Amino acid sequence: MLFDNDNFDFSFFQIPMNNENNRVNNLLQPKEALARGNSFKDEYVPYKKYTYYPVKANNQQEEKLLKIMELCFAINDLNLYLDLNPDDTEKYSIMKKYVYEMNRLMVEYDRLYSPLTLDDVEKNSYEWIDNPWPWDNLGGNMYV
Repeated sequence: MLFDNDNFDFSFFQIPMNNENNRVNNLLQPKEALARGNSFKDEYVPYKKYTYYPVKANNQQEEKLLKIMELCFAINDLNLYLDLNPDDTEKYSIMKKYVYEMNRLMVEYDRLYSPLTLDDVEKNSYEWIDNPWPWDNLGGNMYV
């Protein structure tokens, strides 16, 4: 077959494999990971020396929502990594910690402001129409 011999070079994939060199914690914090679009320190390559724009919250509601978005991004990025490295227990435990924290924040956000998903609705009436819409921009910025 094509891949039976050792002459085929797979290095062009540049996929980080789970070995001792990758065991060091090369993860960014969720805030910076969301801004960069990548959770791993050594995988961010800026386009033509452009830099990323950090998102800033203008009030407490935006701050909570931004934290949820950061954790969501980190969870999805770690999930993709773990698809290729299922034996990396360190990254898996970090992902579980992020999932726990995100769920806690979503319950708190739901209690204080409004539900984020339809399955969070526990009220007797449909009140989504009464909430501010994302484009209402209550003193925030266009990114949150």
